[in-house]
Amino acid sequence: MVKSTYIIWVLAAVLGFSSCKLGQKYTRPELGVPDFTESDSSLVELLPWEELYRDEVLRKLIETALENNKDMLIAAAKIKELMAANRISFANMFPEFDLRVNAQKEVLNYGGDNRKPDPEYSVKSFFAWEVDLWGNLRWANDASLATYLQSVEARRALQLTIISEVASKYYELCALDRELAIVQQTREARQESVRLARLRYEGGLTSETAYRQAEVELARTKTLIPELEKQIKIKESDLSLLLGQYANEIPRGLSLSEQELPDHLPVGLSSTLMERRPDIRRAEQKLKEANARVGIAYTNLFPKLRLTGNFGWESEELVDLLKSPAWFVNSDLIAPLFMMGKNKARLKVAKARYEQELYTYEKSVLEAFREVHNALINVRKTKEVRAARAQLETSSRTYAQLAYLQYINGITSYMDVLDAQRRLLDAQIGLNNAKLDELRSIVSLYKALGGGY
Repeated sequence: MVKSTYIIWVLAAVLGFSSCKLGQKYTRPELGVPDFTESDSSLVELLPWEELYRDEVLRKLIETALENNKDMLIAAAKIKELMAANRISFANMFPEFDLRVNAQKEVLNYGGDNRKPDPEYSVKSFFAWEVDLWGNLRWANDASLATYLQSVEARRALQLTIISEVASKYYELCALDRELAIVQQTREARQESVRLARLRYEGGLTSETAYRQAEVELARTKTLIPELEKQIKIKESDLSLLLGQYANEIPRGLSLSEQELPDHLPVGLSSTLMERRPDIRRAEQKLKEANARVGIAYTNLFPKLRLTGNFGWESEELVDLLKSPAWFVNSDLIAPLFMMGKNKARLKVAKARYEQELYTYEKSVLEAFREVHNALINVRKTKEVRAARAQLETSSRTYAQLAYLQYINGITSYMDVLDAQRRLLDAQIGLNNAKLDELRSIVSLYKALGGGY
């Protein structure tokens, strides 16, 4: 009997570890991705975000967000959950052993005069094992592993998003600061214009109309300041949420005009984009999981072999327990016979879901290349816009100075001065916005290229 037990164990081991794995092995789909028109031999992943963002305050804000952001903490906890779940799936491929210590005493007394005590003591180890004949459990483990890796890639994608959002909102905050400073400078200039207009009016050099126009422009400029201050506070509140903090004042580092990002990001080869982008890798892991689900559904069409048994000691007397070995081995071959086509239908469901994930994966690749293409164009054009805005601002400043001198000398009317001042204010704000757009375009390109995690 002992010999037969050994034979059963050997056969089970051979079946379990050398059996075939039915189903279609996963292969990455051929997508024929295009080459970038602006390629570089280096990779954007070689430029970490700590080097991209040179503002020390901004770097500290990003570090705080990565540590405290609630979505990041949720994603980290999700990884822990799926890591443990994958461990469970892996353990299902191996035998399970339980130890059971039992003591019982039963007394039978039929008729009232035939008392029969029936004690029993046992120490046994129970085992159960589903032999993975066709790869069903291995497919299940593959699916679980793919699910776990999806959470890892989701966290990486979230990290990339948080870095870019913190940088963008910080630059927007700096832009609002600069715009507020421009408006405040304009307010001071118009206060001086009102003073001069009043003196010229009282001196009889100009009409009251010019004086009142100067007052109107001063009042209009003053109305811009509370709105900008409100936007700054709201932007600080939004940034605080990203940092995982209550609304608070956000420290500043370099001013917007001092912020500099690389003029050129190493784009790399187009084929490497699929390896860098966490969202693409996550979509591929979902495709792998769907492929594994097809394998599970396919192997469910075949019989399953389950082994159960126990071994240990069992005796009616406790003192004789170790002298009374006992064992039991059982095997069940369970084969589906008639289920009204449920298993075949489940296989069709799994294949349909795989097809959906395949198209989703292809779509994610298309979207990634679209984002990179648009980001490259955006960077190029925002630089051109900023250069044009800088030239416009210089010309508007010269025009405003000339108009003011001509007004002082009585050559032109005050309307010309107001027109020149309005154009200068618009040009200054336009240049400020162009600088912000340029910075944000580089941030978007860096994210689109998959850098920053």
